[in-house]
Amino acid sequence: MNSAVKFAALSLICAAAIVGCGKKEIPATTKTADNQPLVVKFAHAAPLTGPQAHLGKDTENGVRMAVEELNTQKIKIGGREVRFELMAEDDQADPKQGTVVAQKFVDAKVNAVIGHLNSGTTVPASRLYADAGIPQVTVSTAPVYTNQGFKTTFRSISNDAQQGQVLAYIAIKRLNAKKIAIIDDRTAYGQGLGDEFNKAVRAQGATVVAHEFTSDKATDFKAILTTIKAKQPDLIFFAGLDPQAGPLMRQTRELGIKAKFLTGEGGCTPEAAKLAGDAANGNFCTQHGMPLDKMAGGRAYREKYKARWNQDVQMYSPYLYDATMVIADAMKRADSVEPAKVLAAMPQTDYTGVTGRIQYDAKGDIKSGVVSFYEFKNGVAEFIEAINSADAEPGKAATAAK
Repeated sequence: MNSAVKFAALSLICAAAIVGCGKKEIPATTKTADNQPLVVKFAHAAPLTGPQAHLGKDTENGVRMAVEELNTQKIKIGGREVRFELMAEDDQADPKQGTVVAQKFVDAKVNAVIGHLNSGTTVPASRLYADAGIPQVTVSTAPVYTNQGFKTTFRSISNDAQQGQVLAYIAIKRLNAKKIAIIDDRTAYGQGLGDEFNKAVRAQGATVVAHEFTSDKATDFKAILTTIKAKQPDLIFFAGLDPQAGPLMRQTRELGIKAKFLTGEGGCTPEAAKLAGDAANGNFCTQHGMPLDKMAGGRAYREKYKARWNQDVQMYSPYLYDATMVIADAMKRADSVEPAKVLAAMPQTDYTGVTGRIQYDAKGDIKSGVVSFYEFKNGVAEFIEAINSADAEPGKAATAAK
């Protein structure tokens, strides 16, 4: 038998083997698509280089921990086991780079975004996610983020309008300030918080004697502080992050300014205390939400984080850990990982995580607007009390949050 005939005969035998029983036999070692894990891509962006890298890495660690834990749960969605993956990028706390990263996430067809960290990157990036229909949960606090009317925007912590109200209450009622000077770093976060604080201070009856501006790259503030010193304020409020908050506290004392110093959560960190040195002692700050040790699962989270990363929690990681879990919960409730179906499930969120109970209002803001008040002592921000933002409005007596 020549080779052509042999080939034809072999082909007929193979065809008979395939068709004879009405279907092709699949080797036992081959898996169908339904047996393969369903891959879900979570994306996270934050500054991973530069002076804010410690905050960005903290949030990435929180998201990564959540992803690792979800993968141990062997979750099934749509009848298939899910494998969660994390795509993490450095947005450098820069709005332009933030949109470059956002487009990269959109092109990669991620299922959800957890981030960005800074309002200045979050707000421009949010439009790209909205256009692509991708859910986004952030710890950025600028009110404009959820005021844009997008159905894709959700926030894990209270916003700057809520925090500004509490900060003004603290300045006037707790620290007895009547003449207040404000410095903000002109970022979306700093300007937003500074403006909200300014409005709330005036509404609550104090006087703003100066509102000065710096940048998130500055290190020398003596010219601004000299101008402020001449106004003799009772209190200086800074809206910005710890790379500036620390040196500001130090230089305020070096110039002999006796005014109390108050800052928001961006300066309420171990890094701010480290940069300020002894000058941090006796100054005050706030953070969104409850202290870690007073959160529902805070102490356990602290231990778990330390064991995984061999370092302490900075600030925001519990919120983005919870944000990751909230998105996974929405996927389970929707029985789908498709962004459109996940978005439809997000408004019905009622999830209890590390940070407490998480529910969203119609804009995507978290419903509980609690802000905690701290004093720096011996290089550490020590908790004083937690205040409900609704109770800090003019004419109301603020009550401690439960």
